Amino acid sequence: MKSKWKRMLIASMACMALTGFCTTSFAAYSLNTEVKDATPALLQASQIGVRTYNTTDADLQKAPNKDAILVMSFGTTYPETRAKTIEATVKQIQAAHPDTKVVLAFTSHIIIDRIKAKEGITIPTPEEALAQLKAEGYTRVALTSLDIIPGMEYNYKTAVYDIYKNQFKKMTIGTPLMYWMGQENQRDDVEDTMKALGSQMPKLGKDDAVLIMAHGTPDPANAYYAVMQDRLDALYGGKVMIYTVEGKPNLEDIIPKLKAQKIKNVTIMPLMMVAGDHANNDMAGDEPDSHKSILQAEGFNVTTYIHGLGENANIRQLFVDRANESWNALEAE
Repeated sequence: MKSKWKRMLIASMACMALTGFCTTSFAAYSLNTEVKDATPALLQASQIGVRTYNTTDADLQKAPNKDAILVMSFGTTYPETRAKTIEATVKQIQAAHPDTKVVLAFTSHIIIDRIKAKEGITIPTPEEALAQLKAEGYTRVALTSLDIIPGMEYNYKTAVYDIYKNQFKKMTIGTPLMYWMGQENQRDDVEDTMKALGSQMPKLGKDDAVLIMAHGTPDPANAYYAVMQDRLDALYGGKVMIYTVEGKPNLEDIIPKLKAQKIKNVTIMPLMMVAGDHANNDMAGDEPDSHKSILQAEGFNVTTYIHGLGENANIRQLFVDRANESWNALEAE
């Protein structure tokens, strides 16, 4: 049966010199041209990948183009890792668009409040940032996310897009770090990201393994971790395993697998944008219930790698690519 969907790739291929991976400047889906009577619900369901909204408001349509990029992150209260990860990525996005206003917003209100109280720095929410951009006369905004997977946090960003897109002449939103998985000839973001981790992997002998700690999500996107494990197995021969703090699989699921392989030495590292509370305390803390302590109690020699993904130049470039995809969609006719 002829597929009702076809992939639409817009703009040219761009190969990253740093990583050797190739990505499209932005990718989305469109309905097959044979579908002549698509309902609003079907059109909405077909909005996969980079999303684009053009206003139907006559006054907004006449407004001159004034463009901005809004970078959205959960945030962190750890200033050092924030500078090395989130802020470093935003600077790289700004460098790619030197003549464009780039704004950073955090989605965690708790983190925003704590940073303001402790550091005197005011970071807006995405809603506040968009209200300010509108007040400053910006008419077109490209949204981009520093999320790892399209889970609950990314859903927050797409909700912001859906709620605020009607207030602007045009708005786009890009995808998180991992979105496409090689299906229907799409690129494989998961494989690209797992390859990008190679630059921070230690040399692994027969007694060694790496555990990558992800966050986990109540969203069905938690299934992405199974896809990640599949790619890790193919790339690193079963020596690298993923587990989550608040999802599945958890550390208790992984320990029997380590013992079955007779692993003696374990390196643990976070699969998170920043090395914040989860990395410093849940993963690498000295308390008896930290992951390091649990593994040591099970007889493993443990090394901790306390660096957020944003410190990895390969990963930062992938985030810049995601921002570029949203920007290219904004600029497209």
